[in-house]
Amino acid sequence: MLPTWVVFGCVACFVVPVLGCDPKEYATRDGQCCPVCFEGTVVRRDCTQQLGTKCGPCEYGTYMNQPNGLNKCFPCTSCNPGHGLFVQQECRATHNTVCEVLPGYFCKSFADDTGCSLAEKHKRCAAGERIKEPGTSRTDTVCEHCQPGYFSQDGVNCTAWTICSETQVKLKEGNATRNVVCGSASRTHYSYIPLLLLSLTFSGIVITG
Repeated sequence: MLPTWVVFGCVACFVVPVLGCDPKEYATRDGQCCPVCFEGTVVRRDCTQQLGTKCGPCEYGTYMNQPNGLNKCFPCTSCNPGHGLFVQQECRATHNTVCEVLPGYFCKSFADDTGCSLAEKHKRCAAGERIKEPGTSRTDTVCEHCQPGYFSQDGVNCTAWTICSETQVKLKEGNATRNVVCGSASRTHYSYIPLLLLSLTFSGIVITG
């Protein structure tokens, strides 16, 4: 019968590969530890007692950005212009595509290594509002309501209401989306005279000098 310490020692030697491999190794399905493949490559064949791990390069359209024991590379990300994205950096065997946002969009989900993964159009301010802070590639547009006495029809800037002159009268009040409408005071004051003369003519009244 073997000494206890020998049995324990053999068990320990057998279990180590199953419990965990070194940082530069990966565990195979049968519990062996094999050297990992470098970035840009993946495992084509596990190591044996005679040979090391056989690695192969990532195919076009795929990448591997870390040492690994995998048998498939990751698919490259697509930057969809229809979703407000464009390719800032092409995908390579060792790194993924890096996407950035098109003008008029801002990024809602960003990662340093892959760039923007989700973009959204800048908000358009409504009539009666103005742009307080223009949108950027990382932030949306910030709108605010026009102050009393100002209006905005296009949602860009607020403009002060027109002040009617002394020779004008206010025909329409202004609001947040419409300017004050002024009219000529003289035309309004004397507009009844032609109507009065016309009325007198049809009544058969003759005006003599």
